[in-house]
Amino acid sequence: MDKLIYTAMTGASHVLQQQATVSENLANASTPGFRAALNTFRAVPLVGEGLPTRTFVVDSTSGADFTPGPFQQTGRDLDVAVNGPGWVAVQGADGKEAYTRNGSFQVTSAGVLQTRTGLDVLGDGGPITIPPDTEVTFAKDGTISTVPSNGQATSVVVVGRLKLVNPEPAQLERGGDGLFRLKDGTTATVDANVGVVPGSLEGSNVNAVEAMVAMISLARKFDMQMKMLQTADNNARQASQIMNISG
Repeated sequence: MDKLIYTAMTGASHVLQQQATVSENLANASTPGFRAALNTFRAVPLVGEGLPTRTFVVDSTSGADFTPGPFQQTGRDLDVAVNGPGWVAVQGADGKEAYTRNGSFQVTSAGVLQTRTGLDVLGDGGPITIPPDTEVTFAKDGTISTVPSNGQATSVVVVGRLKLVNPEPAQLERGGDGLFRLKDGTTATVDANVGVVPGSLEGSNVNAVEAMVAMISLARKFDMQMKMLQTADNNARQASQIMNISG
């Protein structure tokens, strides 16, 4: 009985956490380069004071789904999609290097190449600066060239190269800002084999239909856990009544 109560209680609590993860996946179904979060349940025996029959159910984020998303041609000069495995390095809000697959960029009034969320895009030597009154062109290897907006295409200037990396997925972890970082806190080295597709964006790999089905399934699991708690409570009440009668 005791084990049933604790298992159902913690199961219901962590089903709600899984629903939050699936909701986040659904909210990012249209975010370029988004990687869906994965969750799993596991049983954990109670450690410390308490009965040995008590077992907790814990929801653990096992990682992310690194399956590539679909490519979408945008024709926009500041859009790039990572071709195959790999990541674009950006400077996170904490000032440390982080990695994203979202290649929708913009140029600030100060000429700094940034993501749509205002993070500096990193090149081999740090943040990339774009000269004023120029048009930007990305090469397949991430090299960034500019030409004057007045149409003198002969004046091509290479202003930098995207820092493209390809660490092992097992070495990456997602932060609260949605960006990935190396678990050991170091920075990844440049991988010359990583390329980009200019004028395109990689879509999210979240399957909206599967996510909706998962939400329905989790709602049913929550109801089941609550019914188990009610059953345990009813059984306890009936047992108490029988003991009182016997006494």
